[in-house]
Amino acid sequence: MEHNTSRFQSELDFCPECGTVLPLPGIQDKVTCLCCSFSIDVREFEGREIQTSITFNTIDTTSERKMDEAKDIKGPLLDRNCPQCGHEGMVYYTRQMRSADEGQTVFYTCPRCKFQEKEDS
Repeated sequence: MEHNTSRFQSELDFCPECGTVLPLPGIQDKVTCLCCSFSIDVREFEGREIQTSITFNTIDTTSERKMDEAKDIKGPLLDRNCPQCGHEGMVYYTRQMRSADEGQTVFYTCPRCKFQEKEDS
């Protein structure tokens, strides 16, 4: 299909038939849409300057606070000594990591030094 039989007017970056972003011109004589096979002569891209920009999202300060709050370890406390710092009492939680017919995995965290260990039941 040639450029003069297009259904509507569009920018050269987009296929005028289906709206898909056209691939960059290469060494072929035509640029062909990967979606609908519409083709346009590569000479129509001559002298065209394409500019792009990237805008990064700003860091949300509320997410930083949530990360700081997550550092405070919460949960039930056990009479278990931390093997790293010797602190008496470790926080724990459980997760089913394997199949349902096997026991849960217990994760222990020291509230003082943040040392973590796990135990399979």
